[in-house]
Amino acid sequence: MDDVKQIVADIKKGNIKPIYFLMGEESYYIDAISDYIENNILAEEEKGFNQMVLYGRDVSVDDIIGNAKRYPMMAERQVVIVKEAQDLSRTIEKLSNYAENPQPTTVLVINYKYKKIDKRKALYKTIKKSGVVFESKKLYENQVSDWIRRVLSGQKYTISPKASQMLVEFLGTDLSKINNELEKLKIVLPEGTQISPEHIEENIGISKDYNNFELRKAIGERDTVKAFKIINYFADNPKDNPMVVTVSLLFNFFSQLLHFHGLHDKNPRNVASALKINPYFVNEYVSAARHFPMRKVSHVVATLREFDVKGKGVNSNAVPQGDLLKELLVRIFS
Repeated sequence: MDDVKQIVADIKKGNIKPIYFLMGEESYYIDAISDYIENNILAEEEKGFNQMVLYGRDVSVDDIIGNAKRYPMMAERQVVIVKEAQDLSRTIEKLSNYAENPQPTTVLVINYKYKKIDKRKALYKTIKKSGVVFESKKLYENQVSDWIRRVLSGQKYTISPKASQMLVEFLGTDLSKINNELEKLKIVLPEGTQISPEHIEENIGISKDYNNFELRKAIGERDTVKAFKIINYFADNPKDNPMVVTVSLLFNFFSQLLHFHGLHDKNPRNVASALKINPYFVNEYVSAARHFPMRKVSHVVATLREFDVKGKGVNSNAVPQGDLLKELLVRIFS
C-alpha cells in the first residue's frame, strides 16, 4: 500500500514516468494504479484523441509500441493503457527495445496480472531505469484483516475484529471482492460507523452465528452443542459453506495451536506476533490449549489431513459433505 501511495503522490507532483509496468498476483492494486492514471493524467477534453485502452488478447507488442510512439494531439501527453497484458507473456520481452528509449510524451501503462516478468531479463532492467515496475503481491490471510482496517480508517469507518474475520473467512484474500463488499456497506452505513457482525449479516448475507469463525471458537472451547449446530447449518447450506474451506481453516487453527503449545513465552503480545494473529483472538488460543493438549492437537491435525482428502472425493464413497463434517467433529472431540 505504501508503494501505491508513493506512485500516486509522484503523479500528483507531476513526476510522471513514461512506463508503468504493473504486475503480480494481487489484481486490486494493479487496477487501482491503472484507474488512477486513466482518470487523472489527462483532462477530460484531452482524452478523446490522446487516451486509448488496448487489450492483450487483441494486440501484439508491435501494436503497443506503434501506439506508444505516436505524438499527442493538442496535449502535453498521451496515455496508452494495456489491460490483460499477461496474454502477451510469450512476446512481452520484445517491449524492452521500446523501454530503452521510451517516447517522453507517452505514458504507457501495462497491466500484467497474476504473473510477473523475469527480473533477470532485459525488460525488467530497462523499465526500472526509465519507468516504474510495481509488483502487487498477494496478501497472506493474516494480513488481510489489517488491510481492511487500514482501508476503512482512511474512509472514516472502523470495523470490529470479528466482522473483519468474517469477511476474510467468507471471501478469502481477494482484495477486489472484499473491497466490493465494503463499498456496499458504505452505501448503507454513515461515516463514523463501526462495522459489526450484524452489519455483515444484514447486508452481505454472512451469518454472524453460523460461520467458520464461530465453529472454530466453539471447537476451541469444546462447546459440542454449538459446534454441532453450526455443522448442521453447514450441512443444510453446502453451497455457502464448502467443506474444503472449513477443513482448511480448522487445519490452520490447529497448526497455529500446535505452534502455541511450543512457545516458551506465552505473553499475549508475543503470542500474537508469533502466530501472526490479531491480539483480539489470543484468548481463543489460550482456551483451546487448555482443552486440547499438544498430543491431541497433533492427532487433530492428522485427522484434518485425512478429511481434506475425503472432502475432495478420495476414499469417501460419495458420502455427503455434511455427513463427513459431522464425522470429523466426532473425531475431533473424541
